[in-house]
Amino acid sequence: MVLVTSHLYRLKYTSLGVLVLQTTSLVLTMRYSRTLKTDQHYLASSAVVSAEVLKILACTFLVIMENNFSVQAVRQLLREEIVSKPAETLKLAIPAGIYTLQNNLLYVALSNLDAATYQVTYQLKILTTALFSVSMLGKKLNLNQWFSLLLLMSGVTLVQWPTDDEDDPNPKPGHQSQLVGLMAVLMACVSSGFAGVYFEKILKETKQSVWLRNVQLGIFGFAFGVGGMMAYDGEKVRQLGMFQGYTSITYTVVVLQAVGGLIVAVVIKYADNILKGFATSVSIIISAFISYVLLEDFNPTSIFFVGSAVVIGATFLYSYERQPVASSIIKI
Repeated sequence: MVLVTSHLYRLKYTSLGVLVLQTTSLVLTMRYSRTLKTDQHYLASSAVVSAEVLKILACTFLVIMENNFSVQAVRQLLREEIVSKPAETLKLAIPAGIYTLQNNLLYVALSNLDAATYQVTYQLKILTTALFSVSMLGKKLNLNQWFSLLLLMSGVTLVQWPTDDEDDPNPKPGHQSQLVGLMAVLMACVSSGFAGVYFEKILKETKQSVWLRNVQLGIFGFAFGVGGMMAYDGEKVRQLGMFQGYTSITYTVVVLQAVGGLIVAVVIKYADNILKGFATSVSIIISAFISYVLLEDFNPTSIFFVGSAVVIGATFLYSYERQPVASSIIKI
């Protein structure tokens, strides 16, 4: 009898830990890049396209590695799974388009909202993911699990509770439009929940490599991204090029966003979307702390510490509910 529980358990929580690190870094660098005083900001639509290109290249390399670096085998695999199965391939156009929209919306949100408002509102994606998981995947959540979701939402809200501007020694400058930012976050929450669960359903219904699926996803994402970039920023691209305003910070954001897609794919494979949402919520606590210490963009209060304890408690509560079931399934 071989016990694989510990191995899969380590894979699950290692991937979640890496996701926390990646999400924290991405939020901080993206926020910094959008508020950095410069003569010319980079195009958000361009950054989304660049991230898709990196993701396609990385996933292609991983597919080649899975096939023992046989180019012929990979070529045959791509022909069989992409060209010969157009119906299956087209299914990925739906989450790819929604992911592309979501990525652009996050740039819009961070350009119009302060970090606290953005981070609190964006956590609504946890609830939307749970609802889509129940409706699309038929998942059953007991009362304690639903309570843990509500507890998490309450904790995140407390952690990111905004302070009065008059009490803030580092007041933030006015943004373009708070309404636009809020609408962008709300739309991103709904799109994140639906696309994530839809992609999870495709992964669990097929036996193909998660990296191959991400190549397909990236191809559609690239096509949608280029279309969106030319539709909204076409004139700027024709005048100054796609990479106008790029700095080292911009390239860092692009790399983190591309890597994030791969990490999320691993998390979905070994865990699920709701647990992914919890990892993201924990990263918000770390982001707030770093923002306070290094960026001076956040001033913690007693409410912050209470909210932190609530979020951590909710995380352990949800994990506790799932562990016994998982252990009984993968013990062979």
